[in-house]
Amino acid sequence: MTSERLWAPWRLDYVTGEKSSVEEPPLPEPLAWQAGADEHCFLCRDAARYDSPAADRVLHVAARDAHAMVVLNRYPYNNGHLMVAPLRHVATLAEMTRDEHIACLAWLTRLTAILSEQLRAEGFNIGLNLGRVAGAGCPGHLHWHIVPRWSGDNNFMSAVAGTRVIPQSLDALWDLLTDALPAPTATTKNA
Repeated sequence: MTSERLWAPWRLDYVTGEKSSVEEPPLPEPLAWQAGADEHCFLCRDAARYDSPAADRVLHVAARDAHAMVVLNRYPYNNGHLMVAPLRHVATLAEMTRDEHIACLAWLTRLTAILSEQLRAEGFNIGLNLGRVAGAGCPGHLHWHIVPRWSGDNNFMSAVAGTRVIPQSLDALWDLLTDALPAPTATTKNA
């Protein structure tokens, strides 16, 4: 009988709640924030305008349009775990514009198709936590989670060790998504 090892070192910081020992690239400085942005909100930082397209990779922003963006979850529940958020810092559905509602739903629709094709996802959990008591980790900037699922993706590591194993790095997922998604136009890239 052979023994196999699953290596997911980036999860340790999340599981233990400790600061990362892995040196990450410094966050880029925005050229301009969205109107009404909270400069302490990681989603507002992701939505800001930057002078370099490389900023999206550092920030894990896979795509954006004039109203919404797709961000890789830094602490994924499963491989391919993404977040879809409006660019504006809004906390409730009622605060969103019609265009923001449509853009977010369009991204969720497009992403389920892409993740089904690229990762062979068999199903999805899509959820929105509104308010801190409902589980929102960033209650001021609403966002949907899209989590791909596969038959048998709950294995002994989840049941016994309370740990999930994610078999793909965030960089590899970012490459896959940015290759599969259409490139934003110059007018919407930094909207």
